[in-house]
Amino acid sequence: MPSPAVLDAARAPAAWRALALVGGLALVAALPFAVKTFFVFQITLAVIYAIAILGLNLLTGFNGQFSLGHSAFYAVGAYTAAIMMDADISYVWTLPVAAVACFVSGFLFGLPALRLGGTYLALATFALAVATPQLLKASFLEGWTGGVQGISIIKPDAPFGLPLNADQWLYFFTLGVAAIMYVGAVNLVASRAGRALIAIRDHPAAASAMGINVALYKSLAFGTSALYTGVAGALGAIAIQFVAPDSFTVSLAIALFVGLVVGGVGSIAGTLFGGAFVLFVPNIAEQVSKGLAGAVYGVILILLIYVMPTGAAGLARWLGRRAAR
Repeated sequence: MPSPAVLDAARAPAAWRALALVGGLALVAALPFAVKTFFVFQITLAVIYAIAILGLNLLTGFNGQFSLGHSAFYAVGAYTAAIMMDADISYVWTLPVAAVACFVSGFLFGLPALRLGGTYLALATFALAVATPQLLKASFLEGWTGGVQGISIIKPDAPFGLPLNADQWLYFFTLGVAAIMYVGAVNLVASRAGRALIAIRDHPAAASAMGINVALYKSLAFGTSALYTGVAGALGAIAIQFVAPDSFTVSLAIALFVGLVVGGVGSIAGTLFGGAFVLFVPNIAEQVSKGLAGAVYGVILILLIYVMPTGAAGLARWLGRRAAR
């Protein structure tokens, strides 16, 4: 039987984790009341980007399929929310509808993409990102999308008479949705389906030999990934209160992919860092030099990749191992 000293040593890390969790929850709850409204809005957007990057991570990090076109699914989710809210439908219902619409569109796109892999799949998804803004401007869809003018919506107020302004309520609402999405992602990766996705990523031929339906799981991975990104797009539309075709260009797709790499490919927790990077680093670069914002952003990105070659998640694991020694 282990000695009391050994048992105390085993309980210590668990106690510290519990304390850190309680402290983190307290900080998250107090944040919107301690900072300016605009910063609350920024944090909300960072969490929204993290959800979108999480969706991309399920596809690329855990299934090995590269995508440079997730801005298209983000746009589908955003326009779904905007069109429904413009028709006086509650913002709450826009999320499940956007999830279903994006899952179906992602699954259907994944079917023909089964014949592609690696750089060819990345190129096909890149083409999707390029085509989506132009399609949203098409005259036959203008009655729904508003064409180049886009759609303006009203940010919802807090329900039940809660003493929160619109930005504070959306902050808590987004955190609640994010918690559900992250728990779902953790359970998915740990499930039999998640193990099948990882097996396909590591060795498709061996996975097929073990009886895994590679084509089905790849298409489902695309659909699930699009679902996450579409929910993020719906939340983004509600937060920004406006959607327009030029908001969903290739730049957004590349930003999501950069956030994935910086946060750590194959890391669920790292997507939170990736979301913060996507939102805050371009703003920091512009504050350093408006004329050379792109160059400053590139330098910051190169330095981060040099310091964290496996992303923020890899750096956290390395620091954890060092601390354990």
